[in-house]
Amino acid sequence: QVQLVESGGGLVQAGGSLRLSCAASGSIFRLNDMGWYRQAPGKERELVAAISRGFSTYYADSVKGRFTISRDNAKNTLFLQMSSLKPEDTAMYYCASGPSIASLGDCWGQGTQVTVSS
Repeated sequence: QVQLVESGGGLVQAGGSLRLSCAASGSIFRLNDMGWYRQAPGKERELVAAISRGFSTYYADSVKGRFTISRDNAKNTLFLQMSSLKPEDTAMYYCASGPSIASLGDCWGQGTQVTVSS
């Protein structure tokens, strides 16, 4: 099983950038598909971006062109580069792993808060 720890969240003004990291330990990171979810108060958790172990990527329409997901298998780390941030990007961001992008959620991190001020 994979253990996940997110970092990099914070408070940023609209139009700014943040880079989230998710450090993985335990099972072999490179064999898992990975993703970033977010959940805003009163809203359901949504998949923001995902990357397969073959480096195929998926992005939600709301973040396409602004967010970039990447992974460094040598460092067992998942990243989410977020640019042109909007107030509606404010949420708790979680990383997750699983056997496929369609079935992430075997393991979850504790989350990192992103707040975008207008």
